[in-house]
Amino acid sequence: MRVIDLTHTIMQDMPVYPGTETPTLEESSSYAKNGFRETRFTIISHTGTHIDAPAHIFEHGQTLDKFEADTFIGKALVIDCRAVLPGGVVTTEHLKAYENLDKLDFLLFNFGWDKKWGTDEYFDKYPCLGDDVIDFVLQGNYKGIGVDVISIDSIFDSSLKKHKRLLANKNIIIAENLKNLDLCSGEVFTFVCLPIKSKNADGAPARAIGILGVEI
Repeated sequence: MRVIDLTHTIMQDMPVYPGTETPTLEESSSYAKNGFRETRFTIISHTGTHIDAPAHIFEHGQTLDKFEADTFIGKALVIDCRAVLPGGVVTTEHLKAYENLDKLDFLLFNFGWDKKWGTDEYFDKYPCLGDDVIDFVLQGNYKGIGVDVISIDSIFDSSLKKHKRLLANKNIIIAENLKNLDLCSGEVFTFVCLPIKSKNADGAPARAIGILGVEI
């Protein structure tokens, strides 16, 4: 068994979606004053490696806390999209190289974009999923999808069309800002992406890992 960390570390001044506040981590209690240490977190729900729920987009969409716990774990496969050019689109042609996709719980799309984390280029012209791929996911029985970019929508599309298309009529989750997907390529593995559980959550930071060599 091998465990791969797929999560970016939460820290101050980390990359966030343009216009979003960066997190703050402040000392609340200290060893010197209190004999123990505690930290006050101030963080937007879609910071770092995180999960989007339908409630992120739709007022009456399902919130993360209403999903069963087994939603966040399942069989996954990494779709290698690193050959897609910046600003390009993944189509169902890219899926034809893979078999038995219908037996999976998650499709994770590797653009290799995590290597740009911490640079301005991370936000510029990352590839996106085509509408035919969104339709493919909707026609299946997937728990969710994941990407190693900041959004499944283009940074230039403030209307969030792909989010709306995917989340409108199906209780499915989207994991964004994953990393190290290249270390999970080539085999079906167990994907675990556990969000912070908070009431009426539209989304939440998550700890994502890949467990290789063990299938649930």
